[in-house]
Amino acid sequence: MPTDAFEPGPGDEAHRDDRSQAADGRVTSIGLTTPQDVFGLRRSAQQAATAVALERQDQVRLATALSEIGRDRLGSHGLEVTFGLDATAQPMALVVTFVWTGGPAPAKETLDLAAKLVRVDHETGATVSRIVVTQPITAHGVTAAELRARLAKALAGVARSTEADDLRAQTRDLVATLEETRAQREELRHLNEELEETNRGVLALYSELTQELETTNSGVLALHSELEDKRHQLLEASEAKTRFWTNISHELRTPVNSVVALSTLLLAPSSPPLTEEQREQVDLIASSGHILLSLVNDLLDVAKAEAGHLDIHPQPVDLRLLFAHLGSLLLNSPNPDRVTLVTPGLEQQPALVTDETLLVRILRNLLSNALKFTERGEVRLDVAVDPRPAPHAVLFTVTDTGVGIPPDELGRVFEAFYQVRGPHQSGRPGTGLGLPYARTLTELLGGSLTLTSTVGVGTRVQVRLPDLGQDPPKEPDTEGSAHDR
Repeated sequence: MPTDAFEPGPGDEAHRDDRSQAADGRVTSIGLTTPQDVFGLRRSAQQAATAVALERQDQVRLATALSEIGRDRLGSHGLEVTFGLDATAQPMALVVTFVWTGGPAPAKETLDLAAKLVRVDHETGATVSRIVVTQPITAHGVTAAELRARLAKALAGVARSTEADDLRAQTRDLVATLEETRAQREELRHLNEELEETNRGVLALYSELTQELETTNSGVLALHSELEDKRHQLLEASEAKTRFWTNISHELRTPVNSVVALSTLLLAPSSPPLTEEQREQVDLIASSGHILLSLVNDLLDVAKAEAGHLDIHPQPVDLRLLFAHLGSLLLNSPNPDRVTLVTPGLEQQPALVTDETLLVRILRNLLSNALKFTERGEVRLDVAVDPRPAPHAVLFTVTDTGVGIPPDELGRVFEAFYQVRGPHQSGRPGTGLGLPYARTLTELLGGSLTLTSTVGVGTRVQVRLPDLGQDPPKEPDTEGSAHDR
């Protein structure tokens, strides 16, 4: 682009001219005095561009820019054109300099046109003015000395040109440019066709993915609807099961109470005396009645807990009295001579506010279950304050040295009525309600029950109960409880 005009001081023109010759690596100079010289300038520009391996389009741009500037400057005093090579630039550049000492200033239209084709710098001085045209060179693996030699050889053999020669050269350049333009247009057409083909493929893929997504969404909606139906069916089945347990428990309780009451009456001292055999039979009836009544009560409690009808009555619990009461369970242990029941002592125990009745049922079921499946060793009940921060909670841990539970059965022991099959079941009757019942009551109190076990080593069950005096329990999730079991 043209530079701003400047006014050099005395002698600056000569010094700047010397610096320019050193910087541009001057190769040759030609004078411009006639129109034929302008034609020759165009020929020289083409030869120089070819020598430094410029591309065809850059050759045409350089030749056109130089011929236009040459025509504009024709008639200026002392007009001279110098071809040189600037080896200090990155990349190297072909430098063409127009220098004159008098005459009109360059036309703005000429400078603007040339600036669209190549880099143009215009300097206007008091005595010397110049236009510098710079064209970068992209020749790789060629030294500056080799390029300067090629440039000198090409410019030394340039013959004088006529106007006809210049017209023919311009025609050739135009034809070459048109051919290149046609080739580019053809390439652009091919690229457009490829782009259209790609767009069609993208649209087809988008359509296919859209259809697949719609199909998937339809499947998801259908599956969601089916799952919702299954959920309602499970809820209905759970409610029906709860109603069945409640009704059958009520229906069984009356005759069982009658059996227990009548057996107790027969064994009373005021009743007529019984033979030894009759007394043993009545004792068996009474024992079986008490077991059946306990089972009915457990069934009714489970049904109430799942239906959310089991009321909680929090109150401060004296754990020392509770543990003393649980110690009597050893009297009914299957192996009282070979199994030791270890409960916490009478020392100070943690404070806890919860439903004492439900807590007794939880620990009684866990201890009874541990005693039932422990042939020798011990069953231990430990209590401790949960070290985790608020809310305050108490940990009850029941460990035994019993038969243990296989790893593949751990996920099922909390299913109602499920019992792990094996030789250990012999002589140990049960309903499979102990662990599910204990966990249901624990969750009802806002706590959690976890179990770990190793076959042949023993089982460990931990119950975490929050202090209901500080943080009331959440409402039990009856749907989740029914689903878990």
